[in-house]
Amino acid sequence: MSEPILTPTDLSAFIARAGIAAGLVIPPVETPTVPAAAAALGVAPAQIIKSLLFLVRDRPILVITNGAAPVDRGVLAQRFGVGKKQIRLADPEAVLRITGYPVGGVPPFGHRTAVPTLLDRGVLAWDVVYGGGGDERTLLKITPGELARATGAEWVDL
Repeated sequence: MSEPILTPTDLSAFIARAGIAAGLVIPPVETPTVPAAAAALGVAPAQIIKSLLFLVRDRPILVITNGAAPVDRGVLAQRFGVGKKQIRLADPEAVLRITGYPVGGVPPFGHRTAVPTLLDRGVLAWDVVYGGGGDERTLLKITPGELARATGAEWVDL
């Protein structure tokens, strides 16, 4: 039997246990995509962060970047000393198995499995950012500094 899917309630409990200065926001509509989340909150798409799980030679790496920014696999390949073909976006089943959360709601922390994290410096352009809050209806509100502290991420230029 597989483990249960994690929810915003699990994320909220993690935030409380870890003493993270962040909160969950529930807009009136689902927010499974960056444009949907930005529209629901009335903010720029770049203020929405996405937490993407990549597999580098089958080793999971979380990449957090502005929702409007593409992730250059070449930058990741260089960072990890592998060819671009050694880097692939994890499929929804792997995302669920590793993080515990479904695609469309993956938060930047509180995962089932601890995953090394890279954080794009572009996130620093905002005082507050919004990311996955555990499902397609919930968003996480956090400052970039607290995001970096909570994830222990390495800052990179993506």
